[in-house]
Amino acid sequence: MLRLLRDAGPRSRARIAADTGLPRPTVTNLVAELIELRLVREGDSQRKGAVGRPGVSVEIDGRGICGLGLEINADYISAVARSLRGDCVFERRIPLDVRATGPEAVLDLTAELVREADLAVAAVGARLVGAALGAPGNVDITTGHVGYAPNIGWRDVAAVAGLRDRLGRAAPVLHLENDAKLGAIAEYVIASAAGIHDLISITGDVGVGGGIISAGRLMRGARGFAGEIGHMRLAPGGRLCNCGRRGCWETMVGLGALLRHAAEPDDPVHDASLDVASRLADLRGRAQAGDARTLSALDRIADGLCLGIALLADVLNPRAVVLGGYFPVFADQILDRVREGVARRVMAPESGGCEILPSTLGLGAAARGGAHLALDAVYEDPSAAVV
Repeated sequence: MLRLLRDAGPRSRARIAADTGLPRPTVTNLVAELIELRLVREGDSQRKGAVGRPGVSVEIDGRGICGLGLEINADYISAVARSLRGDCVFERRIPLDVRATGPEAVLDLTAELVREADLAVAAVGARLVGAALGAPGNVDITTGHVGYAPNIGWRDVAAVAGLRDRLGRAAPVLHLENDAKLGAIAEYVIASAAGIHDLISITGDVGVGGGIISAGRLMRGARGFAGEIGHMRLAPGGRLCNCGRRGCWETMVGLGALLRHAAEPDDPVHDASLDVASRLADLRGRAQAGDARTLSALDRIADGLCLGIALLADVLNPRAVVLGGYFPVFADQILDRVREGVARRVMAPESGGCEILPSTLGLGAAARGGAHLALDAVYEDPSAAVV
C-alpha cells in the first residue's frame, strides 16, 4: 500500500482497495495502522466522479522518517537526507580530489557528513532509518567492499565496515551500492510518474557509469556488475583508460575527455580542488559565448555519445536514455546532435521508441538515489522500520 501511494499518489480507501484487490475492511485497518505509525495521513476529500459522500484521500506522510544517501566521486563527496514524503532535510557536497586524499581520510570525511546529516535530521524532529553509500567501480553489496574503482584508485576497501567503525553505536543501517545504479534509482522515481518503466541512466563524471531499469526493476546481472558501460571498448587501440585497457567509452565521453579537448592542462577547469559545478559552469559560459575550442570539444563528446547510446539502444531497447552527471550542463549544445546521431545508427525504426532526455537532478542523482534506497526498509516492513 505504501508503494502504491508513493508511485501513484494520494487516493481514497475505496480506490486503494480497487487498485490492490484487497477487501475494503482490510484497507481500512491497514490505513489506520499506517496513520498510527505516522507513515500516511488523511488529505483532501475526493469528489471526482463520486456519488454520495466523498472519500477522503490517503497520502504519504513520514515526515519523521529520513533516508541518507552518500556519494564518493572522483571530484567530491556528498550527502543528501530526504524524508519519506520526499522533503530534502540536508544536502552538502565537499570538493575533494578523492584519489589523492586516500581511502582512510575520505572515509573520515564521509563519517563527518553522516554526523552532520544526523544532527540536521534530528533538528526537524525526524530520525535516520538507514544510509546508502554510492561508490564508483565494482562494489560488493553483500560484504560492503569497494572491490575495484580505478577512477579513485581504490581496491578492496571495506567501506561499510570503515564507516561503522568511525561512527560507532550511532551508525545508521548502512548499505553500499554502485553510484550509477543509485543514480538510475533516482531517475526512475521521476520517470515512472511519466509512465517510463524501461530506461538506461548514463552518468558522465570522470568515469562513465550506467544503471539499467527493466520493467521497473534495477538490473544487477549475475554477480551485480551490470551497467559497466563506461568500459565498452568502442575505440580499440585508443586512449589508455584508468582500468588499464585502451579505447573504453569513458576515454571518449568522460569528464576527463571534455576537459582535455576543451582546455590546456594549466587551465583552472582542470583543478580538482575547485568545485566541479563551478568548473562546469565556467565551460558552459565559454560555450554560450561561442568559444570555438569548447564547442569543438562538445561536438566530439556528442559524437562519442552517439556511438555508445546507439549500441545500448540496439541491445536493450529502452524507452528512455537519461543523460546525467555533467552531460545535462551542456544539453543546449549536445542534445540535438546526440539525438540525430543515435537515430541514424539504431537499427529499429524511430530509435526503437527510445527518447534521449537530460537529467534534472544535477550532480546529486547518486546521493538522492541512495536516500531512496535507504528508505526501502520502510516499504519492505513499515512496522519494523519505525520502531
